[in-house]
Amino acid sequence: MRTANVLPALLCGLAVPWAVKALVARRRHFDLRGKNALVTGGSRGLGLEIARVLVERGANVAILARDATTIERALEDLRERAGASSVRISGVQCDLQDGQAIDAALATLQERSGPIDVLVNNAGLIQVGPLDSMTLQDFDEAMRLHCHAPLRTMLAVRAGMKSRGGGRIANVASIGGVVSVPHLLPYSASKFALMGLSQGMHAELARDGIVVSTIAPGLMRTGSPRNATFKGDHIKEYAWFTVSDSLPVLSMSSRRAAQRIVRAIVRGEPHVVLGMPAKVASLANGLVPGWVNRMMTVANMLLPSGTDTRARRGYESESPVAPSVLTTLTERAATANNER
Repeated sequence: MRTANVLPALLCGLAVPWAVKALVARRRHFDLRGKNALVTGGSRGLGLEIARVLVERGANVAILARDATTIERALEDLRERAGASSVRISGVQCDLQDGQAIDAALATLQERSGPIDVLVNNAGLIQVGPLDSMTLQDFDEAMRLHCHAPLRTMLAVRAGMKSRGGGRIANVASIGGVVSVPHLLPYSASKFALMGLSQGMHAELARDGIVVSTIAPGLMRTGSPRNATFKGDHIKEYAWFTVSDSLPVLSMSSRRAAQRIVRAIVRGEPHVVLGMPAKVASLANGLVPGWVNRMMTVANMLLPSGTDTRARRGYESESPVAPSVLTTLTERAATANNER
């Protein structure tokens, strides 16, 4: 075959997969305008940022969270962003570690606002410290919030979404659910469980027209370290965690993360890893998992030791290192995202 004929054939061969991908994406496109969206943990941090983007896209947004004060502040923020539009904003106080409370909250929301078209399971907790400082209760709490609560909400909305021809679910897991990170063991273990649950749900619910997106973010500047819990040498734990969370090279802005998550919902993407460091870690773990595990072992040796099982919040663990100029971006995010 002549070279002149090979080039067009090659270009055509490359174009066909891209055309098929574009056609599938178009068919999966989900218009958020007028849809009812629920964001768990939506009163602050990444959840609030996701709720903001959904409101800007024209969705009616409801948030579930545990603290009434932060819910009210979040609702004021969202209503201001909605402006004079017809978008409806609502919130319900709910302890997402309590299954009966979840059922009651969902019933209230659906009675008040109608069926849920978009579910974002975002609520989470972060417990930082060495294994010697963690208890079985820490693992149980993480599993209840990161795995059992999303399972319960997904099962609750499934029938309604199916009857209306489909819907969208996004489960915010973590790169910590792909690579187990030292001093975050309850968090990582429960996020691994959520990753498996979410991916399995995607396969099971696709035939009902329900697309489940599994989101694996790396570090994000949400402002959440202030409200995370720290054990062991809690002051040193807070310092390393908050500095890492603040560095632009290691972390991404919560606004950009929220926009990418909502884009995944609209496009019906099954799996998204957020942030270049997280993408590199995910790829490396797939190719050379033993090497990644050895790197985590070395990292653990560099982290503080301690056996104190008492949990302190980040704002109770401050030092000259955190807050400081090194944590400026995280401090700004805490103010912007209702974490104070």
